[in-house]
Amino acid sequence: MRIALVAGEASGDQLGAGLVAELRRRFPDAEFAGVGGPLMQAEGLDAWHDASELAVMGLAEVLRHLPRLLRLRRELRERLLAWRPDVFIGIDAPDFNLGVERWLKQRGVRTVHYVSPSVWAWRESRAAKIGESADRVLCLFPMEPPIYARHGIDARFVGHPLADALPLEPDRTAARAVLGLDPEAKVLAVLPGSRLGEIQRLAPVFLDAAARVGTQLPGLQVVVPAANAACRALLGALVADSPLPGARVVDRHAQEAMIASDAVLLASGTAALEAMLCKRPMVVAYRLAPLSHALVRMLGLLKVEHVSLPNVLADKALVPELLQGDCTPHKLAAAILAPLRDPAVAAALQPRFREIHLQLRQDASARAAEAVADMLAADPLVPGSLA
Repeated sequence: MRIALVAGEASGDQLGAGLVAELRRRFPDAEFAGVGGPLMQAEGLDAWHDASELAVMGLAEVLRHLPRLLRLRRELRERLLAWRPDVFIGIDAPDFNLGVERWLKQRGVRTVHYVSPSVWAWRESRAAKIGESADRVLCLFPMEPPIYARHGIDARFVGHPLADALPLEPDRTAARAVLGLDPEAKVLAVLPGSRLGEIQRLAPVFLDAAARVGTQLPGLQVVVPAANAACRALLGALVADSPLPGARVVDRHAQEAMIASDAVLLASGTAALEAMLCKRPMVVAYRLAPLSHALVRMLGLLKVEHVSLPNVLADKALVPELLQGDCTPHKLAAAILAPLRDPAVAAALQPRFREIHLQLRQDASARAAEAVADMLAADPLVPGSLA
């Protein structure tokens, strides 16, 4: 058995490592090759390229690296076809992987795409295009397979690895000890994003809001996790210029900061899901760049009532969402003060957060491996039959 995989960043490497481990349990003699990071390599992936070679973010960065990425993709797909895998699994990184999948599928290779793009939020028509690339799509959220079904695409809900990894009852005392926070203080975690552009747009507003909260709650401790060294440098400078005294920027530790907190102020994205799994009340906020926002509105790209995953999964407004013009220091401070002042606000969210956690806690790596194994068993290829 030959199984090819391509993951393009740290989150994909984590997904891929769990998947490789589970596939090896089912196919002990299988060979695994492709693109992955240290975690996938530790599970036995023969990495022809490291995942970091694909981890390019931002329009300017993509344009600068585009010739190299196109050359890498061309060479990789030729090498994959020559290797004759029984299945190719593209893990997230849709801009890179879907093109590789489509090219291989046209030449008789079975293909799987692991992690659906957000077709539930905008451009549902992409589901049909994804079906031109992937024989099967593995979805992290339960609302995604019905969308693909409307387009005749085979998609399976496998659950979310974060829900598997996080405990149902996070240990706040231990998290505060890790971060050196006062066990009795009110703590606010502030997460304005993991990309420099997001931080530049959102962090000044978030920090101003946190300063306003601090004037209402003396002794408030504010912790600001930084995803990497570049983010830490920018956040450190912004904190130093902010009206917020005593905020602490910490390296990584976003999960511990959420668990340690009494409430979280964060940018819309996966962090909202993580905060929900940490069972913390939150305020979700976001500002697109003005041109991007104008295009989204003009083209009607956003098709959902809610944008944060807790609200999407609950299909109701569990947590406040303050977007664009509503993303102001005054409104953010007012929204985040509610759970900080009244523990009943947080307590009311716990049963619903736990219910969604259990819904997503499906042993995702095992279910994903089973979906791949089922496909291989249902339609075995004759070795050496690829064009």
